Amino acid sequence: MTLASRHPASVLAIVRRYEAAGFRAWPAAAVHYDGTWVVRLTAGHSAKRLNSVNPLDPGDIQHIAERIGRASRRFDAYGRPLTFRISPLSGPDFSKYLDSEGWSTFAESLVMRLPLADAMLDDAMDQIPLKDISRFIGAALKVSGSDVSLRPGLSEIIGAIQPEAGLFALENGSEPLATLICVHDGDLAGLFEIATDRSVRNQGHGRHLIRSALKWARLRGAREAWLQVEADNAPALALYRSLGFDEVYRYHYRRPQGA
Repeated sequence: MTLASRHPASVLAIVRRYEAAGFRAWPAAAVHYDGTWVVRLTAGHSAKRLNSVNPLDPGDIQHIAERIGRASRRFDAYGRPLTFRISPLSGPDFSKYLDSEGWSTFAESLVMRLPLADAMLDDAMDQIPLKDISRFIGAALKVSGSDVSLRPGLSEIIGAIQPEAGLFALENGSEPLATLICVHDGDLAGLFEIATDRSVRNQGHGRHLIRSALKWARLRGAREAWLQVEADNAPALALYRSLGFDEVYRYHYRRPQGA
């Protein structure tokens, strides 16, 4: 899917679909609305996508300074740096305003998709997702090298996911090798928290687990898989592209000068 050749309204509709799916699949603990800006905050987890302001309408640019001030006070209350997540829904005028105020830009990411009808999954491993959330979280924290202090926050996030969530772990005995979360939401299957233990990377474990999760989702009626990946993560991009994923659009984050 290439967006360049599409009508602007059609492009925004496509982006809105994925953005809405992302909010459902990876829910923030607190959500506030200021017009069409979605303010997402999560005390138990520091991830940017869980602690960011997401403008969702290019035309909603009234009283920007006042609204940024309100958002800043909410972030201060949570002890989080004020962060805006800028997708095509933010529009060029809002970005120009942030440019004029000297805001920094960082962590560009791609949203990628794969039509499951095109995915060769018949020979993928049949794997049943874990039912034990605690076991999955322990495995996920280990393979990603994350601090154990994130356990309560991650548990809260997973417990709050409303669509069906498959918790996948590839293990060698009691040792986790790779983990991911597959969120089945209607005809979409979103992949989140994909990670392989550093000691066993480049051995195909991530590929095997992703294909198993996609097979599971397709059997449940999903027709399209999608994921988010940072633009500078070359190994992950190479893996996803080799599986057939294509870029749909990009987003990035912005913070005030000095933040």
